[in-house]
Amino acid sequence: MILDKDTARKTAELLLQINAIKLKPENPFTWASGWKSPIYCDNRVVLSYPVIRNYIRDEMARQVESLYGKPDVIAGVATGAIGVGMLVAERLGLPFIYVRPEAKAHGRQNQIEGKLEEGQSVVVIEDLISTGKSSLNAIKALDAHGAKVKGMIAIFTYGFDVADRNFKKKALDVHTLCDYEHLILQASETNYIKEEQLKMLREWREDPSGWPL
Repeated sequence: MILDKDTARKTAELLLQINAIKLKPENPFTWASGWKSPIYCDNRVVLSYPVIRNYIRDEMARQVESLYGKPDVIAGVATGAIGVGMLVAERLGLPFIYVRPEAKAHGRQNQIEGKLEEGQSVVVIEDLISTGKSSLNAIKALDAHGAKVKGMIAIFTYGFDVADRNFKKKALDVHTLCDYEHLILQASETNYIKEEQLKMLREWREDPSGWPL
């Protein structure tokens, strides 16, 4: 869910400006899932631009406080959200942890890195939401540790129905700075894409697993 439409438009503008989100409808990317996609999102690029990363940090921190008050801990989902999650924790003056996709096979075999006590409240930071699988995997690990997950804030979401269903099933409160619709509208209004490309991007969004038709 988008909390602030002005933030969504500004975030879309900034992500397009630094090519964190690339649109190539005529020469699509291939995701790890095998899906063909006209869009590729790499929000880790944000970390290389101090002014933009500070904007993202400040907006995410503002939304954490607005929605959840101050949790005990901020958690980043590895690996993409470690950097921005740490920035948000620093901005709020809170402890930071991160959650691996799975426990390490060596050493202490941690899946959660950092200090987290049972019963502590946590807000999870994500960089990107597609199907929601990696996000929910992190939530599962936090739940198993006895944490109280208050919600999740991400930079960007594709807004797939499968993610919405998965989050609702878990009763997880999820908010994002920007989403797919705001992104492609910003791209169209600034002539980053043409009208026919906008149509194609909307078609892909309706059936990403079956695209191109």
